[in-house]
Amino acid sequence: MITGMLVKELGIKKGQVESAIKLIDEGNTIPFIARYRKEMTGGLSDETLRQLHERLTYLRNLESRKQEVIRIIDEQGKLTKELEKAISSADILQKVEDLYRPYKQKKSTRAEKARERGLEPLSKAIIEGRSGILEFAASFVDAEKEVDTAEAAIAGAKDIIAEGVSDNAAYRQWIRELCTRTAVLSSQATDKDSDSVYSNYYEFSEPISKAADHRILAINRGESEKFLRVRLVFPDDRIVEYLKSKEIKSANECTSYIEEAIEDAYKRLIQPSIERELRSGLTERAQENAIALFGKNLKGLIMAPPVKDVSVLAIDPSFRTGCKLSVLDETGKLLEYSTIYPNAPKNDTEKSKQEMLRLIEKHKIDIISIGNGTASRETEAFVAESIKDLKRSVHYTIVSEAGASVYSASKLANEEYPDIDVSIRGAISIGRRLQDPMAELVKIDPKSIGVGQYQHDLNQKRLDEALKGVVEDCVNSVGVDLNTATVSLLKYVSGISESIAKNIVAYRDDNGRFNCRQELKKVKRLGDKAFEQCAGFLRIHGGVNPLDNTAVHPESYEAAMRLLEILGIDISGSTKVSIDKSKIDIKALCEQTCIGELTLGDIVDELLKPGRDPRDELPKPILRSDVLSIEDLKVGMVLSGTVRNVVDFGAFVDIGVKNDGLVHISQICERFIKHPMEVLSVGDIINVRIIDVNHEKGKVSLSMKDI
Repeated sequence: MITGMLVKELGIKKGQVESAIKLIDEGNTIPFIARYRKEMTGGLSDETLRQLHERLTYLRNLESRKQEVIRIIDEQGKLTKELEKAISSADILQKVEDLYRPYKQKKSTRAEKARERGLEPLSKAIIEGRSGILEFAASFVDAEKEVDTAEAAIAGAKDIIAEGVSDNAAYRQWIRELCTRTAVLSSQATDKDSDSVYSNYYEFSEPISKAADHRILAINRGESEKFLRVRLVFPDDRIVEYLKSKEIKSANECTSYIEEAIEDAYKRLIQPSIERELRSGLTERAQENAIALFGKNLKGLIMAPPVKDVSVLAIDPSFRTGCKLSVLDETGKLLEYSTIYPNAPKNDTEKSKQEMLRLIEKHKIDIISIGNGTASRETEAFVAESIKDLKRSVHYTIVSEAGASVYSASKLANEEYPDIDVSIRGAISIGRRLQDPMAELVKIDPKSIGVGQYQHDLNQKRLDEALKGVVEDCVNSVGVDLNTATVSLLKYVSGISESIAKNIVAYRDDNGRFNCRQELKKVKRLGDKAFEQCAGFLRIHGGVNPLDNTAVHPESYEAAMRLLEILGIDISGSTKVSIDKSKIDIKALCEQTCIGELTLGDIVDELLKPGRDPRDELPKPILRSDVLSIEDLKVGMVLSGTVRNVVDFGAFVDIGVKNDGLVHISQICERFIKHPMEVLSVGDIINVRIIDVNHEKGKVSLSMKDI
């Protein structure tokens, strides 16, 4: 059943699902399955495999809950074949809970108290339309049971009827489906005269079927901060009429009591419950989409191409405490650091300029990396003016410094730079983010990198799991240099835990560099399974076996060597491999080498470009030598910019002025798109046209159309 549901939901073949489940259950990681078990899964991507894994976990938990509910009802002696079938066929947890509701042990409800007073026979009599109901009700009067009058007895009986209506799974399902289509999300200000960022929602209503995720999260936050009162508006009259049509078959002297019970059931029990469910569902959907968006933005940031083989002067901008400078050589090693005060309140521009130019000349700096935080644009203006006097060509670029302060004060930073001030560590991180964004960003909790929306309102456990999965996929798609990688990077490699990563570094420190992948087996606690999972993602430059510097897995070395022999290629020397892939008969080679077609294709790609870094194919960061101010901007100007963040309603683009400009979703392209992520990702270099400049608010509106 689970396999069939996954086939239908994911749109893939039964064999692919069965193979993926088997591999996951055997303890294989998603990156390993995606890369090295393509023949078994039919080439499922890491993204699809993660979706499959998540749904598999949900469906297995659902199956477990079904069995638990069936067991509990059976123990009560109330399980029928029809009920068991309904529970077993439920495809979502909510249906299971609806069916379980009448049998669930409840807290002391009004209906339960009425039953304890012996009023259940009276409730059945009312439902059956018994004549002389008041006289019959009088027979239930009992002072000891706190039933003082016939009217009190009928009130208790109505409570029992109301709970029965509320517990009807079919009614709840009908109401839930109706409200999902027709309910309206409404918010009002708790204080109309108060000023807040939620003013757009002071008098707001929108059908929940059209409610945008970012608006749902904004309204939720406004409610939690006591600025908004929020409710769902249901078609109450239609629902009550539906319930009456189901419960009342003919008019009699009991009809009014049943109607009152139904109205009470809806107002007191059903409506609040369904409202909580729907709001919870809206929030869950919005959170899941926000988490997915965060993950895609994070991937764009982590997969930004490294700027290799350059010496960098990194600047962590500031006003009062001064700009922290750090000089890094081509390998990221710290050579020198300093502090200058070019900005307010000191405005010591001349001394600051002399110090910065001294460092540039002394260390032959190629690029200046400026953090994009406080005082970034003021510092950028200072840098642009200062480097005009240089005879050699030096450019600068703006780098996201989100999370740099978190890293600076971390235990890891203290271990790396025990004698360096926290503020200087931030500058080092900013420089290294330019040289190798991935290697630096993995040191920071993904949630602190700040490329999402409403991240603090999201399910933190779920967010953490999703973002770690994104980082894991990125790291393994690029590969890791076994002889230089830090613990922070190694722990994201498939099959390597943080403790094993520490053991790898400790082994390297004690024994020197690794010369072959097989040497990994000497590392403490790195067994055969861990080796299988990680070996293909670890690279050894200049090792004994040239294949160790490729993504070819050791399990395929023999086949790869046969392939090289057939093609007459020698990869042991320094001569670059030259293969014309278009002339290779893949199917024929599969038969000769006994390798699957997908795996063989990967091996050929690796031999074509050994040690290939997929990030090299992405656009490089924009390097500037001059600065723009918002006063320089004119409507109609076309500029190049870097996408810094993508949100539901558009994308924020760094075009070189103080504040990032916004490309609204309606200005991204001519065709209709549901989300900016269909077109844009963090790190993209795009051309934009200025369509509006608000000097007072410092806002710039951009368009990607007609360029």
